[in-house]
Amino acid sequence: MDDVLAYTTPYDPLFWCRRGESLAAFGDLLTLRYVGAQPGDASIAERWRAIAAAAEIDDPVQLPGTGLVAFGSFVFDPQSERDNVLRVPGMIVGRHSGRAWVTRLAFDDTPDEHEPELPPRSPFGPHWSATLGPGRQSAEGYQDAVRQAVEAIGAREVGKVVLARDIVGTVPAGSDLRRLVRSLLEGYPDCWVFAVDGLIGASPETLVTVSKRTVTARVLAGTTARGGDADSDVAAAVALTRSTKDQEEHRFAVRSVLTALEPHTSSLAAADQPFTLKLPNVWHLATDVEGVLSENASSLDLLSVLHPTAAVAGTPTAAAMDVIRRLEPFDRGRYAGAVGWTDASGDGEWAIALRCAQIGRAAPSSPTAPITAYAGAGIVADSVPESELLETRVKFRPIVEALA
Repeated sequence: MDDVLAYTTPYDPLFWCRRGESLAAFGDLLTLRYVGAQPGDASIAERWRAIAAAAEIDDPVQLPGTGLVAFGSFVFDPQSERDNVLRVPGMIVGRHSGRAWVTRLAFDDTPDEHEPELPPRSPFGPHWSATLGPGRQSAEGYQDAVRQAVEAIGAREVGKVVLARDIVGTVPAGSDLRRLVRSLLEGYPDCWVFAVDGLIGASPETLVTVSKRTVTARVLAGTTARGGDADSDVAAAVALTRSTKDQEEHRFAVRSVLTALEPHTSSLAAADQPFTLKLPNVWHLATDVEGVLSENASSLDLLSVLHPTAAVAGTPTAAAMDVIRRLEPFDRGRYAGAVGWTDASGDGEWAIALRCAQIGRAAPSSPTAPITAYAGAGIVADSVPESELLETRVKFRPIVEALA
């Protein structure tokens, strides 16, 4: 069971992994889809509580990801026309802390089986590559949008706003999408590598993790490209820590997470200064936040109070969302939304869907399926359009290289 990715399906992989601790699932026991609601609003959180309360669970393993689990992927903007999804699979193959297990999920009228059997490992299909090109927001259009955002900041409409741009293209119909997942696993093992309902990526940013009432989150805001050699790489990291613009952007993001979590937690703590997080392509300013749940809340409940953070929207949130809707010529869909899983107790792991692409279904008889990827940058008062465009190019690199 070294490679649990082989236990999910080639055409619709359902997968979650970080540092080798993985969940691979297949089959659809139950799928909840809806449009227009917040990811953690009362309806979806309460519906999941009701499902979990009605379930009979035999879980002798008692590790994160065992028992009744649902995988979720939610839109960035509640006004989006794209759908949110929460999927309960028929079987999960998992690995955590050196242990492996199989979970079988079924309705109560399904014949009992004494031992869940491993699904067949399906061999990986041939290598493939995507064809990518400019999306609805061109490079020139993006720089113009940054200028307009800086004007909005100067007019005190917002303090910070995060603007994204897109690239679009196609992948061959019938491609084994696990190839993309595996490429991201190999290149970005310290990120949350995910595949949920056609959204595939490797996110460096935890939105929230809940485990036995302990709440943790990692805030990333402030970015620079890695250097080409050891000396320039160190210099890039040092320059990031000394950048007034990036430190200001980071403070906005940390403050938004602390403000959101404080009413729901006790003993909430975050470091006074961020640390530099090294990824294969970029340095980020990062701050870890930790607290204890002060009420009977679940990870799904926390999504609605946390999302969208200043790291992916801006501040004040409502005003930043208005600016984004005005300046971005597309619907972000699930990009920069929440992606992850939750269990019957409400524990779960949720990341912000970054460094990702949404792959659609091929039309009947079409030789290709559509794909869209996004990347964004935080805009503050002294942002320079050319620099922000360069930052988006750096952030596109993980998914573009994996698709090559």
